[in-house]
Amino acid sequence: MTWQTINPATGAVVASYEETSPEAVQAIIASAHQAHLEWRSTSFSQRAALMRRAAEVLRGNAREYARLMAEEMGKPIRDGVAEIQKCADGCDYFAENAERFLAPEPVTTEARKSYVAFNPLGVVLAVMPWNFPFWQVFRFAAPGLMAGNAGVLKHASNVPGCALAIERAFRKAGFPEHLFRTLLIGGKEVAAVIEHPLVRAVTLTGSGPAGRAVASKAGAMLKKTVLELGGSDPYLVLEDADLEQAAVLCTRGRLINMGQSCIAAKRFIVVDKVRARFESLFVERMGAMKFGDPMNEQTALGPLARHDLRDALHDQVQRSVAMGAHCLLGGKIPDGPGAYYPPTVLTDVEKGMPAYEEELFGPVAAVIPVKDEEAAIAVANASVFGLGGAILTVDRERGERIARERIESGSVFVNEVVRSDSRLPFGGVKESGYGRELSNYGIKEFVNIKSVYVA
Repeated sequence: MTWQTINPATGAVVASYEETSPEAVQAIIASAHQAHLEWRSTSFSQRAALMRRAAEVLRGNAREYARLMAEEMGKPIRDGVAEIQKCADGCDYFAENAERFLAPEPVTTEARKSYVAFNPLGVVLAVMPWNFPFWQVFRFAAPGLMAGNAGVLKHASNVPGCALAIERAFRKAGFPEHLFRTLLIGGKEVAAVIEHPLVRAVTLTGSGPAGRAVASKAGAMLKKTVLELGGSDPYLVLEDADLEQAAVLCTRGRLINMGQSCIAAKRFIVVDKVRARFESLFVERMGAMKFGDPMNEQTALGPLARHDLRDALHDQVQRSVAMGAHCLLGGKIPDGPGAYYPPTVLTDVEKGMPAYEEELFGPVAAVIPVKDEEAAIAVANASVFGLGGAILTVDRERGERIARERIESGSVFVNEVVRSDSRLPFGGVKESGYGRELSNYGIKEFVNIKSVYVA
């Protein structure tokens, strides 16, 4: 089978790729396992030297990789360069800290010596999405390889060029040839990979249905999983918020990666007292953001990744308006080629509407008015998702209290846009998944936490 990648800005065919055959899949997994058997015996200093070299490869080829992302999924060049820089920083972070994170931990017992050791599991399958085609992979691969595992990547079907470029980057950095490999396979073939006896664990970032399918299959095979799924992040604009700053942060949070991010701001829960002023400032900020050619250095917003995704988003907007939401900005598919969609603001969004209940994976903001702080918290938590969220208030202690004690999500930021950071654990609760990536918590997800007792 041959895959074709389509430039979402022009509709032109970018490249064609041959799907990995079932026989080749088996051989790649076996080779990755053999590479792991040698790799697990290397020292942390040896692994770190190669991981730092991978960071150098990324930085040295940042513009090439950014152009590839622009061609395959529409990310503006400048955002692509920033994504590669983040990947390189992540490589450096785990090169610097992996040995400390995974050092044996002594435990006082009746034994002469007892401690907890951390051993790699083996081959880890990564099922990754297209929205951050390099960062999503490196936030698994950098800690995973530093822990002594091997990686096999099943990337999204619209970014095969990115998947192969990542494999080449590790190879160019000097990693063993088969330690990190890419499988060009479809979603239906993932189950057979999970069933392979040499695949020891699975990490997935993607939709709820994809997460359920992977978790079900991995559970049947008794294999560890980490799932980072969808999100409908609430941004609570309280009555004492700095509204000028709130409008800036909410615009940034909503339009990151053209809104195609699990942790993009999606539900703007605004206290009635400041609603009118906030909406005015928010619409002004959102309306000032213009989309254009992702290859242009000045472009801030590109197209959505595919036409079908754009059309599905527009359908959510239309159904919400039909149910009583009011469109303050955007909401119309522009003329011309490309999967473009304008920054859009819906208000008077209520329970039952798609903009309230569903994840809006694009530049559409849902403003939900509430009477006070307690109502805002209740609405924030009245979601099947629990990935991230933000509190906007000039009272930092108030914001911290709400963030720490009241919001049901894996991350809460006060007066800042939610983002992932190699130094902090990343993941969600409820239907946003389970397990953590990044930090000292993430690197321990795919190790055998082993008790050693010497009498």
